[in-house]
This record gives sequence, structure tokens and C-alpha cells, in this order.
Amino acid sequence: MSEYPWGEATATGIGSHPGEDHVEAIRIVFGELPALPYLPELPARGVGADMVGRSASLLVELPVEVQPSGWRFTDRPGRDVKRARDHLRRDLDALEEAAQGYEGPLKIQAAGPWTLAGAIELRHGDKTLADPGAVRDLTASFAEGLAAHLADVRRRVPGATEIVLQLDEPGLPGVLAGTVPTASGFGRLPAVDPQVAAERLGAVLPAGAFPVVHCCAPDVPFALLRTAGARGISLDAALLRRRDEDAIGEAVEAGTALFLGVVPGAGGPLPDVGVVARPAVELWRRLGFPAATLASQVVLTPSCGLAGASPAYARAALAKVRGAALVLREDPGE
Repeated sequence: MSEYPWGEATATGIGSHPGEDHVEAIRIVFGELPALPYLPELPARGVGADMVGRSASLLVELPVEVQPSGWRFTDRPGRDVKRARDHLRRDLDALEEAAQGYEGPLKIQAAGPWTLAGAIELRHGDKTLADPGAVRDLTASFAEGLAAHLADVRRRVPGATEIVLQLDEPGLPGVLAGTVPTASGFGRLPAVDPQVAAERLGAVLPAGAFPVVHCCAPDVPFALLRTAGARGISLDAALLRRRDEDAIGEAVEAGTALFLGVVPGAGGPLPDVGVVARPAVELWRRLGFPAATLASQVVLTPSCGLAGASPAYARAALAKVRGAALVLREDPGE
């Protein structure tokens, strides 16, 4: 039996989709990616459908609202967080309908705690990231809300054999490097100690789900993510550098799954499946791992969300990564 929730030659998506028709987006996901479907996100719907607002709506007793500068904590829930929760509830209703009779793994996504801390402002206007105590409170609140969200998904989709939880942390490398701007934009917030970063990230990973961390920025902190408890790491293959490969090799050897982004999130005509699969095949060959493990330990995805694509491109991208994943089952030496 595989140590991963999915079977061989699996593909999935990152999360976001174009347009405003959530029912159609879910239908496309289940049609194009039957081995590992996911709950798509449609930020074009406006306030509360964006990554930060959607995830902030899961916070327990920490209401948020939209200010000209972005999301900010407030004293009581208002219309902004209500919109975010309404979007999510409608999405879950549609998921429940689309998943009737489905059996297999299911992926859901949420922004990670460090990305939220770097995006949500405190009531007085500074970013949450500037206050370690506020980060601690956000983490505890988010962990509670995320666990409740997962329980709701399991109830709605009883055929989900395992939930793959993807936490989106595009802001984490900046948090570690001390490059996140202050709320005013004139300064930079101090770098966070890697041990603290790992502890806070690990604190929101609930039991009973397969945790994956997605980071579509350069300098993915592979060792930190593994320390935090991530069992899969999702990244853009085009951003990988040879100097990353030692850390990737250590992660793979430890059993960490790789979700490799091999198709741009938007663009023109896509190459054939052999070209799309090539970054994964060549990486595996350079690392010296057995060809037989490639198709089970690597999942192919678009390089990032598809919100900026046309609906036709989004569908084609999902179909392409599904076809390219079948190539991983072939011997890379052939």
C-alpha cells in the first residue's frame, strides 16, 4: 500500500481559477483531475474570495475587515467577513453536490499563518507580523478554525479517503529573509527565527490530514517545512536552481512528496505531455532516485494558480498536467 493518499501518475491543481462560476469550476476539476480533485477558489468574485480574505474568514474570534490598505483586524464581524464566509459556504455546497459518489483523496487549500501574518494588519495599522504575540494569537485562532473547516469538508464528502491540506505560504521566504515591508512601506520587518517559523507553521497542521505546503517563490525553505511537519512540498519547477537540489534530495529521501509546477498559470499554447513532464523526469534522474518511485512521490501541477488565465486555458492546463503525469510512469531512461 502506498504511503501517499494518491495513486501513481497523479496530477492536481494549485487552487485558484478564473471567472465567477464556482459550480462550473468544481465540475471541471472533478472531470479533468479525477485522481486528486480539489476545491477551486475564484478570487474574481471580489472581496472575501481572495486568498487572504478566504482564509481569514476561518479565524475564530478574530474578525477582519477590508481597509484601503487591505485586510485588518476589527472589533466585530462585519459585511466583509460575512461575504468571505458566504463564498466559502457556497463553494462547499457545490463541492458536496459534485462529490456525490466520489471515493478517493481530496485536496483543499488555505493561506498559511505566516502569509496571513504578513498580510493582515492590526487595529492600529501595523502588520500582524510585527508583533510576535499577535502572531501567536493568529496561529492559535487559525488552527482552531482550520480544524473545524476540515471537519466540515469530511462531513460533506464522506467518500474522501484522505484530505490533502495545502497551506499556501508564498510570503514565507520573505518572512525568513526580513524583506516583508512595514505597513507604511518605508521599512522592513525583522526576519523571523527559522525555529519559531517552523513551530508556528506546524501548530496549524491538524491531525488526520496529509499536509502539503505550497511556496511559489524562490528560496523555498525545504528543511524548515519538513521540520514543521509538511509531508509534501509544492513549488514551481521553473524556479528551482541546482543549489536547491541537495535540499530536495534530502526531502525526497525522507519520503517527502513533491508537487511540481510544470505548466505556467497563464499563457499561450501548451507543449506536448513529454515536454511538460521533462522537468520532473530530469530532476529525478539528476538526484539518482529509482525511476519506479517517480510516479508515486511526484504529483504534477500548474506552476501557480489559474486565476489569471482564460477559462479555456485553465481547463487545458489541468488536462495537460493529467496527461504529463502518465509519462512519469514510464522509465526515464527509455
